Amino acid sequence: MDFDCGDSRFYKNDENENLICEILYSIEDSGIISIDSTFVNDDYRGQGIAAQLVDRVVEMARAENKKIIPICPFAKGIFERNSALYADVIK
Repeated sequence: MDFDCGDSRFYKNDENENLICEILYSIEDSGIISIDSTFVNDDYRGQGIAAQLVDRVVEMARAENKKIIPICPFAKGIFERNSALYADVIK
């Protein structure tokens, strides 16, 4: 899924502009990215969309040579279960 980029978030709306999903992050002065929350509309859950959102933030971190602190419980779980995949970006 392709996500739109907004102010400290990646998201996707449906054709009626209803929010399908979003991930909110913040970038600290030190350049550390904090993943603050993920959301997927109930109608779209179970399709791996939240994991795709996390991966989108990881792509951004790698491109910008930044580290990530996953505050969001979902993102934290993804990082813990797949630590080898994210070793280069985890703070």
